[in-house]
Amino acid sequence: MAILMQSIDGTIANIALPHMQASLNATPDQIAWVLTSYIVASAIMIPLTGFLSIRFGRKRVFVLSIVGFTLSSALCGLATSIDDMVLYRILQGMSGAALVPLSQAMILDLYADHERGKAMSMWGLGIMIGPIMGPTLGGYLTEYYDWRWVFFINLPVGIAATFIMARYATETPLNHTRKFAAWGFFMLAVSVGCLQLMLDRGESEGWFTSTEIIIWGAVAFVGIYLFVTHMMTSDNPFIDLRILKDRNFMIGSFLFFSVTLIMFTVLALTPLMLQNLLGYPVVDAGFLIAPRGFGMMMGMVIGGRLADHVDGRHLMAFGLLLNVISLYEMTNFSLTMSSWPIVWTGVVQGLGIGLVFVLINILSYETLPMALRSEATAIANAIKTLGSSIGISIIFTLLIRNTQKNMALLSENVTNANEMMHSPHLPALWDLTTEQGRAMMNWEIGRQAQMMAYITDFQYILIATIFSIPLVYTIKKRQKHTLNATQAAAE
Repeated sequence: MAILMQSIDGTIANIALPHMQASLNATPDQIAWVLTSYIVASAIMIPLTGFLSIRFGRKRVFVLSIVGFTLSSALCGLATSIDDMVLYRILQGMSGAALVPLSQAMILDLYADHERGKAMSMWGLGIMIGPIMGPTLGGYLTEYYDWRWVFFINLPVGIAATFIMARYATETPLNHTRKFAAWGFFMLAVSVGCLQLMLDRGESEGWFTSTEIIIWGAVAFVGIYLFVTHMMTSDNPFIDLRILKDRNFMIGSFLFFSVTLIMFTVLALTPLMLQNLLGYPVVDAGFLIAPRGFGMMMGMVIGGRLADHVDGRHLMAFGLLLNVISLYEMTNFSLTMSSWPIVWTGVVQGLGIGLVFVLINILSYETLPMALRSEATAIANAIKTLGSSIGISIIFTLLIRNTQKNMALLSENVTNANEMMHSPHLPALWDLTTEQGRAMMNWEIGRQAQMMAYITDFQYILIATIFSIPLVYTIKKRQKHTLNATQAAAE
């Protein structure tokens, strides 16, 4: 319940931004900070999750995080100015940062090896379905109620999750000997925060033609350098080096990065393509994206069931192959296609991502000691956050630049000197001798150029997915866990 609430909130506010802007009397640049502040605050706090759970107890930190997230959600819904909204979104991002990594660590510790696949598939539904449900639910609430309900909807879920966790969860042993590496955390927070700001604002500010982006990038680079120096030289590093020496975890983290990049870039591109190019209303676009969520559900259920019977590496490779198939079909999208290709490619892609996600979450932590899992899940989730941010920033930059490039190339051939422009088969509205005709032709060139740019983006994501498949087989094969008589009888 907690991670479903948190994962939905990562995307649910996006669709309500125009309504928030009008209500809060904010400029476009100001309203963008409603998203940026949440992402940056969450990215900075995620790495701290492991240390907090070790020192103060996993249950205590988790319950306080739910309470903080629920209260800050209520404050967001009550905000009367853009300054208040940004402040409350920062609090929301800070308090919600611990929910995913700590819930993941709890699942890994609570369930025996032979039950972990099914448990992780159930847990994964919340984190993977959230980004799918967010835009649809946000659009519905904004359209038929008020944008404030985008935040108020968290209250009943948060209250119920708080009660259940406080009543039934068990506390983990505390480690008071672990010292807080303040310098390491500060450098990591500075580098992650500045990198996130650079990625989020890069496109709108013109990337490295902007002084602001250059400053964010330079500070991020220096912060990363100082953090790595701290890790290599300190007697008390911020991250336990035993985690970084585990092969399965490091390879799994890179795959986390890749899969998150694939999932969130496609998820970010598709709604815009449906609304801006194909003319679907926001609610209809949400319903067309929803089948991807059902595919993910099927993939997670299947992956969880097969995890103890089939080599997980084969399942992950098969899941990535399904993504290759769906992405290849997406490179054939056109402005005249029906809704069916959108639906079936979404289902196939969701099925593949669901399979990969469950198995990565099992194999990445398989060889790590239980005491390191809270810290490891925090690191992995920080990597996933960066993966989605980097992927979305790159892919939208390419989309804009390729659209401009395609428009220039297409426009070169649209002149009265081109015999094809005098064909009787062309629509009468494309008459270049009239002002209206030139405007209509320019509009059509823009549509075609943007569609070509979307297809190019899908090609880039396809290539990245293909190169991820061989990496799967560098992970150590999972050992089959045999059930003893007591476990078998209990099942």
